[in-house]
Amino acid sequence: MILACHNIDKSFGDRVIVRHGSFHIEEREKAALVGVNGAGKSTILKMIMEEEPADGGDITLARGKTIGYLAQRQDLLPGGTIYDELRSAKADIFEMEQRIRAIELELKSLSGAELESRLDTYNRLQSEFESKNGYACESEIVGVLKGLGFAEEEFSKKTDTLSGGQKTRVALGRLLLTNPDILLLDEPTNHLDLNSISWLETYLINYPGAVFIVSHDRYFLNRVVTKVIEIENGELRTYMGDYKAYSVKKQQIRDARLKEYFNQQREIRHQQAVIDKLKSFNREKSIRRAESREKMLEKITPVEKPVQTAEMHFTLEPSCVSGNDVLTVEHLSKQYGSQVLFRDVDFEIKRGEHVAVIGDNGTGKTTLLKILNQAEQADAGSFTLGAKVRIGYYDQEHHVLHDEKTIFEEISDAYPTLTNTQIRSTLAAFQFTGDEVFQEIRSLSGGEKGRVSLAKLMLSEANFLILDEPTNHLDIASKEILEEALNNYSGTLLYVSHDRYFINSTATRILELVNQTFVNYIGNYDYYLEKKEALTQAYAPASGSSSAPGSASAPADTAAENTSGSKLSWQEQKEQQAKERKRRNDLKKTEEEISRLEERNTQIDRELTLEEVYSNSVRCQELAAERAANETRLEELYEMWETLAE
Repeated sequence: MILACHNIDKSFGDRVIVRHGSFHIEEREKAALVGVNGAGKSTILKMIMEEEPADGGDITLARGKTIGYLAQRQDLLPGGTIYDELRSAKADIFEMEQRIRAIELELKSLSGAELESRLDTYNRLQSEFESKNGYACESEIVGVLKGLGFAEEEFSKKTDTLSGGQKTRVALGRLLLTNPDILLLDEPTNHLDLNSISWLETYLINYPGAVFIVSHDRYFLNRVVTKVIEIENGELRTYMGDYKAYSVKKQQIRDARLKEYFNQQREIRHQQAVIDKLKSFNREKSIRRAESREKMLEKITPVEKPVQTAEMHFTLEPSCVSGNDVLTVEHLSKQYGSQVLFRDVDFEIKRGEHVAVIGDNGTGKTTLLKILNQAEQADAGSFTLGAKVRIGYYDQEHHVLHDEKTIFEEISDAYPTLTNTQIRSTLAAFQFTGDEVFQEIRSLSGGEKGRVSLAKLMLSEANFLILDEPTNHLDIASKEILEEALNNYSGTLLYVSHDRYFINSTATRILELVNQTFVNYIGNYDYYLEKKEALTQAYAPASGSSSAPGSASAPADTAAENTSGSKLSWQEQKEQQAKERKRRNDLKKTEEEISRLEERNTQIDRELTLEEVYSNSVRCQELAAERAANETRLEELYEMWETLAE
């Protein structure tokens, strides 16, 4: 075990967070902490980090082990750049490298015992530097930054100018580079696009230490974790397996407990009816038999009825049916200054389709939705809504809500024909009851604002829903309810989301925004992944992006089609294949040269330990110079390899 929590207790006033809770994390284990919003997940992480005191119990980190923590809000050192911030995680290695370089310069002027002493220090530092993978340190930093979605031109950005989401990504990158024995991650996939989430999954799966994650991303949890710890109504329970296995097992346990409860209640009612009947006979023997049964009944240990967590309850139903052609987009373009988001794009959406828009952060997905909702203007092109189309819009920033209003006023002002009883019933379905309906919008959390926005969406009776990140801030139970409502929705759906599990459950079609155009996939997220891989070689954007679009009408072994239907020509495919062969050959040659130089440096290090070498100052200087030249060349090769491997 690397981390153990035994009989921990925590309350805030009358509100119990956890009662006599216990769990443990083993070395190299990947575990998740799950529960509804407000259950106390972040509080438990803070207790482990001693940022929040426990009321009772023991929290133990194995002796000599290190722990790293990513909170939902991060503070970075002022004045530095993104690259500086991540470089600080490897400060000890860079300091060691400076000492090695300084000793190499000293060796030229030393001899005898002094030279021998410095060589001993030099060899020890070299050995430690190599064991810490020092030569690949810069490449590792660049790899993490790119994996988290930062372009090279952003590396020099000052951290003071970054958004909250960007700061969280920087903090995550810095934490990963410190390589602690156990990582505590609170919602690590927030603010990451799909490519970055996929990169993080692979990184954590291969991470040599333990990982303890709080996340509502079910797809992410299914890929990464092998154990799930649930906090519910103050109790901690451990389930082995990924999130799907946990979900199935939890339902099985709940069903079994509910069955046991109902069976016991039925038996109690039966016994009580028999007792009452025996007593009604009013004879000595029947009364004694009734008393005997009463004593048996008193010895029964009651089975507690499983508690059902309060959940949202809603349905989405359009007030009228739209025409078959819901949306037609023609030659649409948008850019901000020199940054082109998309150019000359065409696509259509038909009635009943559920279309997910995916793509990297900053490519223009939300901007597209704003244009369609007339919150922004396109630079060129147009879009047309079909007959009887009524739009319902869900904004991830909740700009459709009014901070100065109460929840009740937000609904009553938007739908003045509703009675007070109807408004309260609607809000109760979204977990707002009693005086909670008079809270001001400005005082609500992100999840609470999301529920108010969903309530307005339900009441809109729209037949074309446009949703921007609808699952943000929702816990897993609320996401599942939203998924069910959308899958039962008979209207048309267009949404932007980074939630792959949600996309898989609700999308019938995917539009990927890549290299300033939209690429069409007819299917859910699993289908997209399958076709994306198959069509990578067939579709190569001019920018050299590795994203591979697919087409509904093109089989996986043919050239890809973009949304306008044009295929790569035979000549273009041949040129592309030739470029790919050259890239692979160059990559192989680069790897061979790296291997040769690394082996030579290892050989030099061995030679420097020989008496006939370290006692010869001229030979030592020659070898040190050769090694320094090799290191310079290796740095160039590492950069070349990274470029070719992308």
